Amino acid sequence: MKRNNDFNELLEESRQGEVLLLDDDKPHLRKLYLESYGCAMNFSDSEIVASIMNGNGFSTTNNIDEADVIFLNTCAIRDNAETKIWTRLRDFKSAKKNNPDLIIGVLGCMAERLKTKLLEEQKLVDLVVGPDAYRDLPNLIQIVESGQKAVNVLLSREETYAEISPVRLGGNGISAFISIMRGCDNMCSFCVVPFTRGRERSRDQESIVAEAKELINGGYKEVTLLGQNVDSYKWEGITFGNLLERVALVNPELRVRFSTSHPKDMTDDVLETMAKYDNICNYIHLPVQSGNSRVLEMMNRGYDRAWYINRIEAIRRILPGCGISTDTISGFCSETEEEHQDTLSLMEYVGYEFAYMYSYSERPGTLAARQYPDDIPAETKSRRLAEIIKLQLKLSMESNQKDLGKEHRVLVEAISKRSTEHLSGRNDQNKVVIFPKEEFKIGDYVTVLVNDCTSATLLGNAVKK
Repeated sequence: MKRNNDFNELLEESRQGEVLLLDDDKPHLRKLYLESYGCAMNFSDSEIVASIMNGNGFSTTNNIDEADVIFLNTCAIRDNAETKIWTRLRDFKSAKKNNPDLIIGVLGCMAERLKTKLLEEQKLVDLVVGPDAYRDLPNLIQIVESGQKAVNVLLSREETYAEISPVRLGGNGISAFISIMRGCDNMCSFCVVPFTRGRERSRDQESIVAEAKELINGGYKEVTLLGQNVDSYKWEGITFGNLLERVALVNPELRVRFSTSHPKDMTDDVLETMAKYDNICNYIHLPVQSGNSRVLEMMNRGYDRAWYINRIEAIRRILPGCGISTDTISGFCSETEEEHQDTLSLMEYVGYEFAYMYSYSERPGTLAARQYPDDIPAETKSRRLAEIIKLQLKLSMESNQKDLGKEHRVLVEAISKRSTEHLSGRNDQNKVVIFPKEEFKIGDYVTVLVNDCTSATLLGNAVKK
């Protein structure tokens, strides 16, 4: 998995090009090489794909040279995400030349949006499958093997893959995703998700709770409940707050996180549920996108600046010390300099722990692309984005400095990338904490006294208790 260092890790929403593999001891099975790009939902989907393929005679591999099938699970939310996929597909041309029987497939959001270009114009792929059609993969592979191109990008109003047990891929055996819903009904004017992932539908609550129990029984210590807008989860009268409580009650040692909240739908009952259970982490990702009410209306976000501040105040009142992160877009259509300053002032007011920050990228087919000219010069977008990033670096450092001299309960997730003698984990507020390994191991809960920090991480030493 390729990631930038230091604070850049906090600026990149997508985990780009992560190879997902199983611990496999069945060399006789056909081999699938699977790369996933984009948001956490895509990585969760890849675990569904692996499960379906595993049940149909495939194991996964991290060696592209031995692959019979290559899948790229793609993201279409920004132009640079798609550019990376096109580059990666061209990389596979030589593999196809060396192995004419190799099947190359594009899955996910980009597949749905660019099916014609992928299959007919560029002729780089054999198989194009949208997010709601993964059950059809074995059949589509047979079509390709018969000498035809294969495509299924039909969207569904019912598909949730609820009964498919995901194959946990490329993880640490400690943290796992649970998808609680699919699709989105919000129709933000800049976003392609409703067009690539379809309408919103929630998953059966019992299957979610059962998956959480399966994970804790399998040694996992943390789950993240996933949805494009978790606050709008609804299943037979069960709200997201109700579901969050049920998952928290699975086991007090199971940490529970969730993503993503929507400011227009986040209610006090969710915050009160978080306050009630110690194993629900005090961290909320609450994308604001802009700090200006006119721009928010153009974005069709469903709230204004005052409403967003109201939700921040509710978080601070009900969950003192809760970590808050956000998304921002600089240079949205017709954004003035004063409106850009409104975003900066809102960031200062909230004091975000970290943020995912981007300049506006017009996406074909969206409301913004149809109705609003992309009229902010690239250099202006870049300059505004640089100002947002500079401010967030300052806010993140200030937030981390407040943690100096405090003890934090950390779930160890990995060996530190900077030193094999240090461990890395996250605290309740989702901050990365680095400390000396000593006798501790991945999966342990460790109390760490923080004595130093960067803008991206807390540094400290374990406290023996």
